[in-house]
Amino acid sequence: MTDEKLEAQVRNRLAAVRENVAAALERSGRRPGETRILVASKYYEAEQIRALAAVGVDLLGENRAQDLISKQDVFGNIFEWHFIGHLQRRKAREVVPRVSLIHSVDSVRLVDELGRRASERGVEALIQVNVSGEESKYGVLEGEVERILEAVAGTEGQVRARGFMTLAPAVERAENVRYVFAKLRAIRDRLRGSWSPHFELSELSMGMSNDYAVAVEEGATLVRIGRTIIGGDGP
Repeated sequence: MTDEKLEAQVRNRLAAVRENVAAALERSGRRPGETRILVASKYYEAEQIRALAAVGVDLLGENRAQDLISKQDVFGNIFEWHFIGHLQRRKAREVVPRVSLIHSVDSVRLVDELGRRASERGVEALIQVNVSGEESKYGVLEGEVERILEAVAGTEGQVRARGFMTLAPAVERAENVRYVFAKLRAIRDRLRGSWSPHFELSELSMGMSNDYAVAVEEGATLVRIGRTIIGGDGP
């Protein structure tokens, strides 16, 4: 595929995602621009990432530390970079200085490690919550969320909780996982008042290619869109 054809394909697919997000915001009575589109670039080759930049994508999320390093070394600060995969503590040293937000904080030990690795600007983080209770998914259960928030508060500003992230089960009909997104929003709303002196908890990272419109209707501020923008299956 030529560069021109690839760019046109990416532009058209991205436009469709943006239209769907805008429509979902309108349906749910939210304001335009309240949800950002993060492109999960796990499956993207260099030429595809260049096409993303050419059509105005400004936010990428990576799942693995090595992929983050290799892609960021090529593309630098063309994009804002987030880390969206499971983060091993031994990889925190490599990831922390390279991203503006980590979506996947799921243990007190990881919080402590991030605190040790934080620079002067600190570490911005989302707590990953396993709302569905699936054993195959990372994240803390609802009853453990406050323990993580307490650990974050204990870093005295080195780590800051911006909100929450979740992964919904894979289903054919997005409506069948609406409860997951509604539950995460309810968890955030319940905790927001008591934790507001410490953390804003404004961000909800939820929804991927097959269910992002429903996630937006339920309050997502970040949706993670993967290969749908370049064609093919997957998140």
